[in-house]
Amino acid sequence: MKLSTRIALAVGVSVPLLVLASGWLLLHLVTDDLRVRQDSQLRARATVLAKNAKAYLEVAGSDRPVMEQARQRRLVNSARDVGVRLTAPGAPGGTITAGPQPDPFPSLPRGAPKPVTVTSGDTDWLALSLRIGAAKKGNSPPNLWLFSPDTAEEELALVRRRVVLGALVAAPLAGATTWVIATRAVLPLRRLQRRTSGLDPRTSAARLEHTPTRIAEVDDLAYTLQTVLARYDEQVERTGEALATARAFAATASHELRTPLMSMRTNIDILTDHPGLDPGDRAEVLEDLGREHARLLGLLVMLRALAQGDLVEADAFASLDLAELVDASVSDLRRTHAGAEVSVRTTTGLLVHGWEEGLRSAVDNLLTNAWVHGRAADGTARIEVTLRASRDPHDPAAVLTVDDYGPGIPPERREEVFQRFLRGPDSPGSGLGLTLVAQQIDLHRGRIAVLDRPDGRPGTRFEVRLPATDVRDVESTLLLLRRDWLTGRHQPAPTSETQV
Repeated sequence: MKLSTRIALAVGVSVPLLVLASGWLLLHLVTDDLRVRQDSQLRARATVLAKNAKAYLEVAGSDRPVMEQARQRRLVNSARDVGVRLTAPGAPGGTITAGPQPDPFPSLPRGAPKPVTVTSGDTDWLALSLRIGAAKKGNSPPNLWLFSPDTAEEELALVRRRVVLGALVAAPLAGATTWVIATRAVLPLRRLQRRTSGLDPRTSAARLEHTPTRIAEVDDLAYTLQTVLARYDEQVERTGEALATARAFAATASHELRTPLMSMRTNIDILTDHPGLDPGDRAEVLEDLGREHARLLGLLVMLRALAQGDLVEADAFASLDLAELVDASVSDLRRTHAGAEVSVRTTTGLLVHGWEEGLRSAVDNLLTNAWVHGRAADGTARIEVTLRASRDPHDPAAVLTVDDYGPGIPPERREEVFQRFLRGPDSPGSGLGLTLVAQQIDLHRGRIAVLDRPDGRPGTRFEVRLPATDVRDVESTLLLLRRDWLTGRHQPAPTSETQV
């Protein structure tokens, strides 16, 4: 059922009910007004009749018949449309009646100083009783009765009929009028419904285009639909990215794990097929087996970290103290690599809005890369870590530098170090450590640069700039980024200072 029809039916039912309720209230008010008016009229007429009745009783039964007849006529004439019944024991005739009277005459109450209703046949009468003068010679005091037909019920019946007639007429008129108005009022909603009925996000890329109608409910609904469709598109894109990441993880893992697994299989076969193997050769095979196992484990850890970075959502981000995170990474490096000489200078209070697990992984890999590849000529791994605020007032950021004393990286190869699975011939790593670093800096809208040491000594400096990102910018940033580091489609910018 259409909304306009529902509104029309609702109004068509409610309006007659309101008319009937208003008529019932009006009926009670009219009833009270009619009763008050009739009582007032009867009281006013009683005042005049009582005066004429007293004048008549003064001469009744005297020897002045002409005066008695004149005053009796005056009493009767003053009654007009009101019935009069004067009972005066001792007077000629005993009772004088004039005007309309109940027929058959009903039994009257002993007294009625206020108007009362008496019934005669099917007719109601208003009756009022007044005592006129005092009793004479032991008789009852004279009494004046006034009677008036009770016409209020007829008038009330007329009002009832008109109220019911008004309700019957109001029902179709109100329904039809409301239907026309409601049809016009819901026209913008129907237009919106027609525009949205053909939208199917599964089969078409068309989306809702809405021009504000200045009708709050319609505009709000259109905005909600646009938001829902936008969220649907985002989730479809994220689902596609997740599937691509899963496929890339499986393909990359199967390809990269094949070599270490085959090498481990060969070493196991040697140990199995040659139980009497020379102890020196056995030790060498076991060492190679352990090395391949470590490489296999490291590769799986890195692939998992890359997949997490490609799929992270905005709710994983929070406010972080970068100095605490750097100190924790340095402490872990010192604990796991006791021979490393690490100096740290950090500025406390540098807060960034970031993903703690991702940033921690990036810092850990920068330190591990410096420990593996940044050894001095004497074989000592000396690493200098500095965390400070940017000196550029137009670029508020936290600047992290990691310096080593290794052979350095030639400028022409500085873009290559962030590519997947790029590793030197003697490198024990997986070739994904710096790729993971670049991915995390990208997620945090930062920049990473590979530079020479500023003091001119041999070695390499990795400089990371993380902006003071507001929490409100995180979700929009994640939606705009191309997070495809694991699938291999992302390529670093071809500059001497790699920006990601």
